[in-house]
Amino acid sequence: MTMASKKIGILFGKERSFPEALISRINAKKNRGISAEAVLIDKVIQAKPSGYAVIIDRISNDVPFYRSYLKNAALTGTAVVNNPFWESADEKFFNNALASKIGIPVPKTVILPSRELPDNTSHDSFSNLTYPLDWKSIFEYIGFPAFMKPFAGGGWNNTYKVESPEDFFEKHAETGKLVMLLQEEIIFDQYFRCFCIGKKHSRIIPYEPRNPHHLRYIASFNTSKKVLEKMTQIASKINDYLGYEFNSIEFAIRDGIPYAINFCNPVPDEDLINIGEDNYEWLIETTANYTIELAQNINPKKDNLTWGKYITDSSQKIIESK
Repeated sequence: MTMASKKIGILFGKERSFPEALISRINAKKNRGISAEAVLIDKVIQAKPSGYAVIIDRISNDVPFYRSYLKNAALTGTAVVNNPFWESADEKFFNNALASKIGIPVPKTVILPSRELPDNTSHDSFSNLTYPLDWKSIFEYIGFPAFMKPFAGGGWNNTYKVESPEDFFEKHAETGKLVMLLQEEIIFDQYFRCFCIGKKHSRIIPYEPRNPHHLRYIASFNTSKKVLEKMTQIASKINDYLGYEFNSIEFAIRDGIPYAINFCNPVPDEDLINIGEDNYEWLIETTANYTIELAQNINPKKDNLTWGKYITDSSQKIIESK
């Protein structure tokens, strides 16, 4: 990679429509010295540059080898979207706790130990865990109905609606070694998904999670300008604190208040068939422009990652204390 020639790489798995369309759009813009391609890896040597100015990551959450590759690329000056170090540490329970601390409405949530022992552990590994847990207090805090879902990862896999303590214990027995969240149900009047790019571009889309997956973007709500502006502000604040340049956030509106429900989704569904032509076009165009901007401003001799306010504020406190 040279200053005169900067490559934007897209790292992806089985999906095709979004990565291929993004590559075509970036190249069609014919910005001098900037080109886009699917990332190609034939070897990964420690501390050696990747050859890419920018990499858009769509798959490393499922492939540990790719995650290490991206960290090495970031170390040698590549701007990786999203920051692979933060994504390695990120999970839904912490995000909910952080959101609560910075004044963002979120459902009441508790984290639960896995039903089965994790690999390479025994009952002695959990000598600090009281068992049974204080289920009475937990259930009183959360209330029923409630939702139970994995504490990390995206999508709706392994998500349960539980109606009572008995229903909870029956379904929790199915979760195996997964660490789960138990979360208050927000009875909503309206529901939205917000696509966020570069911490400064957002698109709020009506979304109906109770529909079949392919019909969830077929929704319409009569929403006030005030609520729409509030969702935009919350989305900006979440991404600012977490450092996400690429994310989607789901909002449930209850009594005019937007509750952030799922906001740890750095690899959102962007398939044309699912999200619709207008939303797809916005994503392709906005992502193309943003990644070109990143490539144009990159300094390969510096750290080009984006770090969230939670990390930067903590770092500043350490510096000031010395």
